[in-house]
Amino acid sequence: MVLHGLLTIAGLLCLFPFFWTLVMATNTTADIYRFPPKFTFGSQFDDNVREVLANVAFFQSMGNTVIVAVSTTALVLFFDSLAAFTFAKFRFPGRNVLFVVLLATMLLPAQLGAVPQFQTMAAFGWVGSLKALIIPAAANAFGIFWLRQYFQNSIHDELVEAATLDGCGFLGVYRHVALPSARPALAFLGIFTFVASWNDYFWPLIVLTNPDHLTLQVALSSLNRSHGVDYSMVMTGALMAMVPLVIVFIVFARQFIKGATEGAIRG
Repeated sequence: MVLHGLLTIAGLLCLFPFFWTLVMATNTTADIYRFPPKFTFGSQFDDNVREVLANVAFFQSMGNTVIVAVSTTALVLFFDSLAAFTFAKFRFPGRNVLFVVLLATMLLPAQLGAVPQFQTMAAFGWVGSLKALIIPAAANAFGIFWLRQYFQNSIHDELVEAATLDGCGFLGVYRHVALPSARPALAFLGIFTFVASWNDYFWPLIVLTNPDHLTLQVALSSLNRSHGVDYSMVMTGALMAMVPLVIVFIVFARQFIKGATEGAIRG
């Protein structure tokens, strides 16, 4: 009973920020500053939504964000799984050294590579376009490490050898053996990548110079004006941006949890 009580309290504490966002999105900024705080829903949500749509090209920015998030997720799942399967089940010269170098890149903060990455995008002529967000994020060290650990423990070498003897080449073994066994891990990595891409703010703020290509997080940041902030409008925008993530998580929640728990057990 004590454990259940503690878990209930922890769950309520985790849900409180979402509840407070809903409260602020349905009230006015004056209500937010009221003391004692107002913890009941208001009737201003429709007005706040209209204010967001009037001040931000919301649906255009959401469309850009969907393109970036879906494209990035698809590329990460393909390239990371391909590299992870190679590291896990095939031996080649320098494999261990290359994997250590790959892991070492996880120690570098993303901000450290912003300048050379921007120079690279400028050399390609991609500054201001969505390609500058998609291509650099097409593979990452975390995804390769995560899937490599999964492949090592879920696929026996005998199974790979049997598929090879049956006439499957590398891509055949990858398609018919590796991918079916890694569905939970791929679901976890897919949701993790999609959420990270959807919420990314730092790199899009730097590289997106074309107003027509702004992603949702960058577009919503314009609601924070220098002379006074309408917090009810800001929270409404944040709430509207959160809805697609909630839908994605609800649809893939079972696979996400299964992948996370299996990775913890196998790792």
